[in-house]
Amino acid sequence: MIADRVLRDLLPMSLTSIPCVSIQRQAKIEEAIGLLIPYLESMADSLVVTGDNNQPIGMVGGKEIIEKVLANPSRSIFQGEIETIMSPIVTRVSGTTTVRDTIRDWEKTGRAFSLIPNAIGGFSVISARKMLEIGKIAMTEMRISDLPKKKVCTFRTDSTINQIISSMLKNKTRKLLLENTNQFIGDRIIIEKIASDLNYLKNTNNFLEMPAIGFGLEYAKIINKDIMVNELSSIMFGMQHPYAMYKDQVISPWDICLALLSEQMQEYV
Repeated sequence: MIADRVLRDLLPMSLTSIPCVSIQRQAKIEEAIGLLIPYLESMADSLVVTGDNNQPIGMVGGKEIIEKVLANPSRSIFQGEIETIMSPIVTRVSGTTTVRDTIRDWEKTGRAFSLIPNAIGGFSVISARKMLEIGKIAMTEMRISDLPKKKVCTFRTDSTINQIISSMLKNKTRKLLLENTNQFIGDRIIIEKIASDLNYLKNTNNFLEMPAIGFGLEYAKIINKDIMVNELSSIMFGMQHPYAMYKDQVISPWDICLALLSEQMQEYV
């Protein structure tokens, strides 16, 4: 089974190819957002917060940012120190960690993101997106229709950002689908809007009541055939922000992670 193989055997050339993006604990939240936006869902996905000795002491991702905004949607929050909103949980793996143990750790922490030592004495990172590389090389007969069905969280055209963020946090999801479409909004889209168009809420007094429909929705890739999971992994790996839709299912890199735990996912020999 793929799940019982160690990471270095499955990813011999690229295991430590994704750099760790770090920020000092005393840096402002605004600075962290500027670093975080290019990486959400694409490469590192979270920032690593470092202490005075440059050692990792926490992590910050989209969840921490939108939680803070929901609690206090004002310009002042972005001047606070990143240490005040970081998660103190730092997960680590090594080349000898199995796929199963990596994903089980992520299930416990609710963050598909771990540090891994690299050859230059520092850290690289591995996330759910990295697991797409493993998914695409698997030997399997598992199809999209074999993936576990999950509740698809949606929103309406009249939904506010307050409702959107609250639903994301309640349902532990980073994306919501617009009813009866393949358009979606995610934490990355919200954070980008805050940083760019709204200048960190400098002149915005009603942020949480703003209509979500005006936040530049994106499109999930529609898959028309019930293809194999390895083929789907390959398609998603080529996407900058992987998210796919098949009939009434939506598939994220996390769904591929869970599929890798199946006995149907085998290693080519």
